[in-house]
Amino acid sequence: MRLNDPKIAVCVVYVAAMFMNGMDATIVNVALPAIGDEFAVAPSATSAINVGYLVSLAVCIPMSGWLGDRFGTKKVFLGAFGAFVLASALCGAAQDLTQLTAARVLQGAGGGVLSPVALTMLFRAYPPQERIRLSGVLVIPTAIAPALGPVLGGLFVEHLTWRWGFFVNVPVGVLALIYGAVKLTEHVESVHKRFDVLGFALAAPGLGLLMYALDTVSAHGFTSPQFLACGVAGLVCLLVLVLAQLRTRQPMLDVRLFADASFRRASLILAFCVAGFLGTLYGFTLMYQSGMGASAQETGLVTLPKAIGLMLASRAVTWAHPKLGPRVLIALAMLGAAVSFAAMNLVTGPVSASVVQFTSGFFVGAGSIELQVVAFATISATATGGASTLFNVQRQVGSALGVAVTAGVLAIGGAGAHGSLGPYHAAMLVSAGFALVGVLIALRIKTPSEPRSDAVTGAGSGSGAGPVPAGRN
Repeated sequence: MRLNDPKIAVCVVYVAAMFMNGMDATIVNVALPAIGDEFAVAPSATSAINVGYLVSLAVCIPMSGWLGDRFGTKKVFLGAFGAFVLASALCGAAQDLTQLTAARVLQGAGGGVLSPVALTMLFRAYPPQERIRLSGVLVIPTAIAPALGPVLGGLFVEHLTWRWGFFVNVPVGVLALIYGAVKLTEHVESVHKRFDVLGFALAAPGLGLLMYALDTVSAHGFTSPQFLACGVAGLVCLLVLVLAQLRTRQPMLDVRLFADASFRRASLILAFCVAGFLGTLYGFTLMYQSGMGASAQETGLVTLPKAIGLMLASRAVTWAHPKLGPRVLIALAMLGAAVSFAAMNLVTGPVSASVVQFTSGFFVGAGSIELQVVAFATISATATGGASTLFNVQRQVGSALGVAVTAGVLAIGGAGAHGSLGPYHAAMLVSAGFALVGVLIALRIKTPSEPRSDAVTGAGSGSGAGPVPAGRN
């Protein structure tokens, strides 16, 4: 009976959509060697599969807030989710690398719009005082999905085919689409909200070039012309974008929302947390397979306890939130994450690997749940769409940064060339450093007050208001 409740419907479709979106990145990484073998292409050529997805996703994220506010979150969510499901089917049916890359571009476009709009629907459905109860919902797609990706990817590659890494999305996606079409309620913020052409013209190439530059690090390093040229060009576009958005009445990316201290600090900490989490997930997978000689399936199985730790974290946060408060809880979670990332250097076999993966999952889960609650605690319903867009931009950049830095450290250290685990250990310590930065920022967090009716409305609401008033932090 509760499935008829619109608030429950939002949770169901959020978990289904974001779980598939979050799992795809890590499940594809495990499948890349098998894809290269089937299509008879060099390992370096398969990077286009991820590059196309990441660039497309980065280009489409900025417009998600405007689309949801202008046309309605339900319509835009179902359209983006439908594109993602269709692209998953096309990926699984691809007959060559070109077809697969094109389908991944479509998948990235759907995912780029899907994530911010889904988070907007969730936080509009639940007021701040109810959001800590959503901890079990928030942790499933944002943290558990990437951890389960290597497990399923290894099973598919070794026992079925890499194509099932994409086909698995289709039946679940179709059911969620039908359910969402029937049960979700529509919310249109402003039918007159104009499209910020200049903002999109700067945000799309800026984020796209930056994501491309970070993704090329694993193949070409930090000193390559591709990284330097694309990275600098992307950063210049983003710098001009920020200056332009501050002068725009209805901006594509409402950077004025960063004036709210709770949102700014929580979203920044999450970016560093995700950087460390994805960096260790990428680096540990390579270390355990290439450095320690494990198979893809064995590597996936020892990362499974990470997902268990993440699920238990949702229970722990519900208990600890009222007792410790955001500042202490987030600082302890980031410190625990840093220690667990560094402890991956002590792994000697399946047992120690499972323990450290469980520990890292628990602390990352606790931190990411609390950070999502804190980030939106002082954001009004009107500004939620713009805030979700900014939040997801930082999350995606953090993810790409973590993998890029890990890949760069491994390349500089010559991982795999001398049979030494030294480069992998250095990469784990760098990821621990990301989490420690999060600790320092977390120490400045205070318990945010509930948003007033005039709180943090942002310039994107169409009110023509000036800069957003800062939070009480």
